Amino acid sequence: MKFAQILLRGKPVAVIEQGSRWYQLDKPLADYLATREVQFISAEHMGAQPLDLSEGDFIRPLSNVSRVLCVGLNFTDHAKEVGAETPSHPTIFTKFGNALIGPGEQIQMPPESNKIDWEVELCAVIGKEGRRIPVEEAEEYLLGYTVLNDVSVRDWQGRTSEWFQGKNWDSMTPFGPVIVSPDELDIAGGLAMTCTVDGETRQQGSTANLIFRPAEVISYISTFMTLQPGDLIALGTPAGVGLSLRPRKWLAPGQTVVTEIEGIGRLTNVCSSEGVA
Repeated sequence: MKFAQILLRGKPVAVIEQGSRWYQLDKPLADYLATREVQFISAEHMGAQPLDLSEGDFIRPLSNVSRVLCVGLNFTDHAKEVGAETPSHPTIFTKFGNALIGPGEQIQMPPESNKIDWEVELCAVIGKEGRRIPVEEAEEYLLGYTVLNDVSVRDWQGRTSEWFQGKNWDSMTPFGPVIVSPDELDIAGGLAMTCTVDGETRQQGSTANLIFRPAEVISYISTFMTLQPGDLIALGTPAGVGLSLRPRKWLAPGQTVVTEIEGIGRLTNVCSSEGVA
């Protein structure tokens, strides 16, 4: 099953894919999550008519996300390329909703930095509230997975030992285009992850190489905080970030960044040419 939002005749519309057909939902996906009805969504039961997605454009799959929890150094090859030891526990940092944009939106390049980096990431979307969730039950708390690009302002990130100020800039973190239910994806078996900049491949990885699996991360985080429907958990990036290339490479205004994960989809965003005031 897939969930998404499209802009249809100027209005955001929540849609669901069932049996290779897309249907319009009668209210935003966030409303289903808030009322814990998401497990009862069924286009057939609503009597909905199939929808032609060519009439609309994908936008961010969830509106009004407030919390983005991120796992750093969660691929052995990435930890190695930045000179870090393989972590014994998940390295958690946060973003907030102000950082998020959707498919096709511009990454707002800040005038305060020219060291902007890309990071393709698998992102888990929480579907129901949970605290102290056992690893073996974690998947029951998932709505599904989407793609996230953890765009990072590296010089600000490196100012202190805390990463937050390099990770939470306004309108710099794309996610989408769809949310895919866990039963459709083989995370452990390995989904290809890629990032290209103006057609040049910068990252190639696989979800098979995650250090901490999604279920482990969900269980770990829920030990110290209650996870809420709509929370995003970005699960880390493979090797190939600009910080570790020699010579280093950074995103530049006007460039097109494509982050893609097999079985989920492709996220395309252009770096703004004018920056922000």
